[in-house]
Amino acid sequence: MPPERRSRKKPDRSARAKLHRKGPMKAGRRTGARPGGPVPKAAPSSQRTPPARPSAATSAVAVAVEEERRLRQQNRVALEEDKPAVELCLEELVFGDVEDDEDALLRRLRGPRIQVQEDASDPEVENEAKDHFPLQKKPVWVDEEDEDEEMVDMKNNRFRKDMMKNASESKLSKDQLQKRLKEEFQHAMGGVPAWAETNRRKTSSDDESEEDEDDLLQRTGNFISTSTSLPKGILKMKNCQNANAERPTTARISSVQFHPGAQVVMVAGLDNAVSLFQVDGKTNPKIQSIYLEKFPIFKACFSANGEEVLATSTHSKVLYVYDMLAGKLIPVHQVRGLKEKIVRSFEVSPDGSFLLLNGVAGYTHLLSMKTKELIGSMKINGRVAASTFASDSKKIYTSSGDGEVYVWDVNSRKCLNRFADEGSLYGLSIATSRNGQYVACGSNCGVVNIYNQQSCLQETNPKPIKAIMNLVTGVSSVTFNPTSEILAIASDKMREAIRLVHLPSCTVFSNFPVVRKKNISFVHTMDFSPRSGYFALGNEKGKALLYRLHHYSDF
Repeated sequence: MPPERRSRKKPDRSARAKLHRKGPMKAGRRTGARPGGPVPKAAPSSQRTPPARPSAATSAVAVAVEEERRLRQQNRVALEEDKPAVELCLEELVFGDVEDDEDALLRRLRGPRIQVQEDASDPEVENEAKDHFPLQKKPVWVDEEDEDEEMVDMKNNRFRKDMMKNASESKLSKDQLQKRLKEEFQHAMGGVPAWAETNRRKTSSDDESEEDEDDLLQRTGNFISTSTSLPKGILKMKNCQNANAERPTTARISSVQFHPGAQVVMVAGLDNAVSLFQVDGKTNPKIQSIYLEKFPIFKACFSANGEEVLATSTHSKVLYVYDMLAGKLIPVHQVRGLKEKIVRSFEVSPDGSFLLLNGVAGYTHLLSMKTKELIGSMKINGRVAASTFASDSKKIYTSSGDGEVYVWDVNSRKCLNRFADEGSLYGLSIATSRNGQYVACGSNCGVVNIYNQQSCLQETNPKPIKAIMNLVTGVSSVTFNPTSEILAIASDKMREAIRLVHLPSCTVFSNFPVVRKKNISFVHTMDFSPRSGYFALGNEKGKALLYRLHHYSDF
């Protein structure tokens, strides 16, 4: 548009308004006559409605609005006289010809909006109105090269090749790779963590955290402290006096366990004795020893409340129960309905309600812990290698000699799931974490597979989170620490065949075992203390080695 057109001074808005005012209506139009038709008769005077007279307030408002518009028009015209023609032309190109109606320009800049109801003060109504706003406009121009999917090589990359599900996935697009990485992360974390949920509503705890942050910024001081989570890489620990130093023996230690509520450790072995020691890390004084004649102990264990000690032998069907409060030794010679000739391996449920016995021919027997009576039996294919309870005592995990894992419901004693332990010819050990997140399966080839418990319950062929391959002989023992941050794995077929695995990174601590510091020998049993951070293991030479972890307590 040429600049001369913009330079022309337009008439005043009020003047144009006067020009466009309509004069008196013609009689025909006022009476509603139609062209070419008869003039309708006027209504009787009794039926006529007198015209509504505008109130004084309405007239005053109209006059004020008209006066304001007239002043705005005069100011705008005065400003336009000082602007160059090129600037006026550019404004018209950008904003359009909106001289007569500035409100139209404001409405166009704001865009269409959903009108909020009168009760918009309510935050829910306000949020609902915001959700109905129109979406952003589509881009005018799109680069065609951006739409071309760049393929990522999966086969020749040592980090991405483990994520391939089959041979056809040698190359994936970026979107597919991003989806696969998301699946791997959720599989490793056991689901979507709370901090990664984008649609999570703000709760009161979030408000409290923001208040804490504001309070943090208003104060000064030393806020640096040690992290509550266990770091990976190097585990700070201290060698302590052997737990059974006051009662030395040369017989193999078959069981080591800490008391669930006291600073006491139990040591039992093939010397027919069960000994209790007070743990202080220096002298570890002996509390008591119980001698069982002609009863080499295969396994000894505390009850969940710590009031009883249960013990089985290598060649007997008798189950000894030692009442610690009464100081009585109670032998259970026969369990009604139980036809096992030898009772050796057993497990106590975390809630203290059940006792699980591993039998022969694939049978596991569930007993009442209170009455020592048989509740029911479960059978698997092949031989029972190991079994354990879940942390909630509602499920049982059984590892078979065929390399399969069975999951049972305790109440119904029905099999919930069954899957093959990846890469295992036959299982040797199994354990579950106390936080209900992990399942560790040890096999004859020295591999320990760490699974997510949810995948073990829902999938017929679950993939392990990590396969620990630091041992080369059969894994005879696996156990988690109380905080589920450390997994201890050991083999009784080789010297110093023990490793501590950090969770959730699933990496091995590089400084354990400390070579030549202690003669670890062949490890047969191990356990973590519930509170004080001690770690004990029993070996072939009758020593109960004791360590103290620096992360949980100061020296």
